[in-house]
Amino acid sequence: MDALNSLAGALLLTLRDVAPIAAILFGFQVFVLRRKIPNLKRTLAGFVYVLLGLALFLEGLERALFPLGRLMAQQLTDPAFVHGVARAAGEALRWQDYGWVYVFGAAIGFATTIAEPALIAVALKAQSVSGGTVTVWGLRIAVAIGVAIGIAVGTFRIVTGTPLHAYIITGYVLVLIQTAWAPRAIIALAYDSGGVTTSTVTVPLVAALGLGLASTIPGRSPALDGFGLIAFASLFPMMTVMGYAQIGQWRTRRAQRERARGGT
Repeated sequence: MDALNSLAGALLLTLRDVAPIAAILFGFQVFVLRRKIPNLKRTLAGFVYVLLGLALFLEGLERALFPLGRLMAQQLTDPAFVHGVARAAGEALRWQDYGWVYVFGAAIGFATTIAEPALIAVALKAQSVSGGTVTVWGLRIAVAIGVAIGIAVGTFRIVTGTPLHAYIITGYVLVLIQTAWAPRAIIALAYDSGGVTTSTVTVPLVAALGLGLASTIPGRSPALDGFGLIAFASLFPMMTVMGYAQIGQWRTRRAQRERARGGT
């Protein structure tokens, strides 16, 4: 009974969130464009599927993945575990002693990004409009690698207590430099990829990791140091997506040069 009540609550919350989108779409179609809604039955059925799918998805995350992610973050950042793995209790900890935290952060960043519905939607559209130049899995893996690197660097920042703005400013300077050399067709997609990663799946788990890490490391404040990981998850995918396009461009040019040599 509790599970059904929780699912019903998730369904109502999803309906509340989706209703404004439906109202805008139907409202513009009927009152502004003054045209009938094409395939009305199929469209309404699609909205029902969206509501049910999102409700089940969010309920599943809340009951399974989120608690497990929080538990893992707390256990990996527990001083007793870190001391037991790294060195004898009573000795000062160094940033190197939190190696498993960096590995877990990178792994959870990669896995949640691969499962991110918003990224899947963008990847499908990118493959469609690019004629297959940008593949669905190529883009998803490139973005996931960027998020993995970002979360690993972000956890390192929390462990060391270094200023967040120094990383962000340096990162965006590198993004601007890379933008000047990246293929123009990929730049807008790369910048969008940094935003679609911070959505339903990634944010709660990454936020739980940051807060758990800041709560267990001596001298860290959850309010000051626990947040900021989402910024890293948005920044690094821009670099990896542009790098993905640059590698593809380099391989294409190399193949053309080899064909030219073979023709001569």
